[in-house]
Amino acid sequence: MSTLLLHDEESSEVGKLADEFLESHAVMQDPTELSAAAVVTAQRLPERVREFLARVRTEGPAVTVLSNLPVQEELEPTPIGWEIAAKLRAAQREEMVLLLCGAALGEPFGWVSQQAGRLIHDVCPTPEAETSLTSASSTLALNFHTEDVFHPCRCDYVSLFCLRNPTGVGTTVVPVTALDLPAEIRQVLFQERFLFLPDDSHSLSSLPDGAGGPDAADGALSSARRGAVLFGPADAPYLRFDIDFMRPVPGDREAAEAIEAVQRQLSTSAERVTLAPGDIVFLDNYRVVHGREAFASRYDGSDRWLKRLNLSRDARRIRALTGRQSVII
Repeated sequence: MSTLLLHDEESSEVGKLADEFLESHAVMQDPTELSAAAVVTAQRLPERVREFLARVRTEGPAVTVLSNLPVQEELEPTPIGWEIAAKLRAAQREEMVLLLCGAALGEPFGWVSQQAGRLIHDVCPTPEAETSLTSASSTLALNFHTEDVFHPCRCDYVSLFCLRNPTGVGTTVVPVTALDLPAEIRQVLFQERFLFLPDDSHSLSSLPDGAGGPDAADGALSSARRGAVLFGPADAPYLRFDIDFMRPVPGDREAAEAIEAVQRQLSTSAERVTLAPGDIVFLDNYRVVHGREAFASRYDGSDRWLKRLNLSRDARRIRALTGRQSVII
């Protein structure tokens, strides 16, 4: 993991830029226009920030952190769920900080099927979702996963901006380099013998066209995509994995055993990243899987609260594969 600690002067500069951007674009409703404007404005971030993120983009560390970014001292209470956060437009300035920093690394985009098509998501515990398989959970740990594992347009980087984390809840990560598997298992993992499903944070009725496909199975797997767990260069592969939202192709015992082997190794190779207010972590969604520790939610306004943003190295790929001009897919 690589970390850049901003000087106080740099942090203040980012805050002023976020204020200016918010004032100019607060009423902008089109996410595509907002994303494009952020990419342009991100060129005015402090030079060290831009250079740091440029190195990340050239296959730098799979986990990187920007630290000492501005968070309001009088930050509002943690919302009880993303719907309330959206209604209140909670922590808009912090959203602009994340949007601008993220836009220096990639092109921001969102999902029409996730958090009502919002570009920037709220990650906070929600009553009655404590044991869900989503970021609204708390008492249930989130298993290691690739973000939006089911879709070919999944993000290149997922970014998380910490606004509040009073009990030091850890984000857990495992890089693909931690996998040390026998050659016969690796061979299976490189083959398209696995089905990947949309996770529970997506509304299936709102999924973009092509979320399923001719390789999807019937019934519960109707929105699945068939693919490989490992892909890319054989000596430095990329990883696609989510134990909760993937299955072997029906009847493929070798593929089932390969999934179990990967999960065992991930479970014993976890690294822990504890985000503090003002930290943004950028996770390479092709080279690392991530999860989250369990914690007790209190719903008193002091719970853990993050903002999340998906980033693509090439949004044109999204448009080509989905046939959509918008960055909301």
